[in-house]
Amino acid sequence: MPIAADARRMQEDLARFRHELHREPEIGLQLPRTQEKVLKALEGLPYEITLGEETTSVTAVLRGGATGASSGTAPAVLLRADMDGLPVQEKTGVGYTSTIDGAMHACGHDLHTSMLTGAATLLAERQHRLAGDVVLMFQPGEEGFDGASYMIREGVLDAAGRRVDAAYGMHVFSSLEPHGTFCTKPGVMLSASDGLVVTVLGAGGHGSAPHSAKDPVTAAAEMVTALQVMVTRQFNMFDPVVLSVGVLHAGTKRNVIPETARIEATIRTFSEENRQRMMDAVPRLLKGIAAAHGLDVDVDYQQEYPLTITDQDETHTAEKVISELFGDSRLSRWATPLSGSEDFSRVLAEVPGTFVGLSAVPQDADHATSPFNHSPYATFDDGVLADGAALYAELAITRLDALAAAGARVPASVPAL
Repeated sequence: MPIAADARRMQEDLARFRHELHREPEIGLQLPRTQEKVLKALEGLPYEITLGEETTSVTAVLRGGATGASSGTAPAVLLRADMDGLPVQEKTGVGYTSTIDGAMHACGHDLHTSMLTGAATLLAERQHRLAGDVVLMFQPGEEGFDGASYMIREGVLDAAGRRVDAAYGMHVFSSLEPHGTFCTKPGVMLSASDGLVVTVLGAGGHGSAPHSAKDPVTAAAEMVTALQVMVTRQFNMFDPVVLSVGVLHAGTKRNVIPETARIEATIRTFSEENRQRMMDAVPRLLKGIAAAHGLDVDVDYQQEYPLTITDQDETHTAEKVISELFGDSRLSRWATPLSGSEDFSRVLAEVPGTFVGLSAVPQDADHATSPFNHSPYATFDDGVLADGAALYAELAITRLDALAAAGARVPASVPAL
């Protein structure tokens, strides 16, 4: 039976599993209940399972049955799903709403995990025809905790006994595209993400006599606007930079000039050149403003996730598989990157691969106005689960077949690279 049809037969089970995950979201690198659910879903399947040492990650390796290669020499492909939730109070009103106060699967990672467990079953049922090994990467801590780095350090890319040849990740959206649309883009697909924490150091005093104090508030206000002006005047609009201040805090009472003011911002860049330029330009600007006011400033520029850059050939492979499974109408190639960021970028920096978006907008909703990921109202449709599971599995099968065929064409006297 075709893989998409097999996946559709699992739809109810996948939705049930997704609801279990959604009711109990966990945040960060330690997701014990989520790990337990994933292990239960893999129970009885022929996977070699390794648990994370520093995190509650799960790595599962399926050995292909159609290869004569010994363990560690067969082709290998990695499939990744992130598992963590967000510190968001859910307001969707769905019947399986989060039961954990202040936590929600607001970015759809419960769907990713469900789809990859579905793919685990589909691949296990086809183990005898797999032309190589499959590594499943169930990752915690994507939401700002850099969980991918932990798993890479602990060897997920070499879990099959050799470095994987290709890696694929998927991400659902609650907005942007019509229901069921798969989204791809070769090259830069997602921005780099960095954090900025600024503490303006002044001298407190009475609000009626600012001349006898050193007011950090007015300097901080100037810094916020100056940062925006700098972006528009020092950077090419066709290689954009996005800087958004999310925290601006100072003081305790209206007639007291505080000692300090605090600014926190997120910075998104779409080229490594601009990322490096921002690391130089931002401190220089802020220190200049502080000096002009006779103040000091502490600038903490925090490098977070790098650019998510997809491999052109691997993206074309994914597009071909999507079209063959679901038809060309289900595929959308983005003309421009998205300003979100991902730690799957770290995997793609190590091995060729690609990242695929999937719209889980409810079928009766307007994708142009639906609440986007991270919103307490973000709603993801279970209806995409089977298709996501099928795509994960077929990507692994197709790529392993191609790798095995390429290896078979290498003359015996020439070592395969």
